[in-house]
Amino acid sequence: MTTTTETRTEPLGIGEVAGRTGLSVHALRLYEREGLLVGPVGRDAGGRRRYTEADVEWLMVCVKLRESGMPLAELRRFAELVRNGPGNEADRLRLLDAHQRRVEEQIRALEECRSVIVWKVGVYSDHLARGEAGGLWDPNR
Repeated sequence: MTTTTETRTEPLGIGEVAGRTGLSVHALRLYEREGLLVGPVGRDAGGRRRYTEADVEWLMVCVKLRESGMPLAELRRFAELVRNGPGNEADRLRLLDAHQRRVEEQIRALEECRSVIVWKVGVYSDHLARGEAGGLWDPNR
């Protein structure tokens, strides 16, 4: 029974968590095996995995860290630090700060690539609008 001062949620099955996080059922099992979760995954009487909202929130952080290129080894280390509890926040910050710097460098590199692409799109658009190919790369010249 839910009271007004307490919010309780039902545990989520692996399929529900897969749908909410965008991870496959296989990936969720892999995350568990690889030690990427910060707590043990609960099980029901039939042995099926049951996840909490906190598990889902953590997995969403993991998804973004992985999508941004964090290696599994670093994600595993971050999860280990969180599991170990208070006292290692400086280590967590160093890990996240290093990852942030790598992501920012990737963004800078992509912005440079985008500027070249924008320039080339403009060149080709201009030539097509004029109906000529002169001045474009021609391997037969």
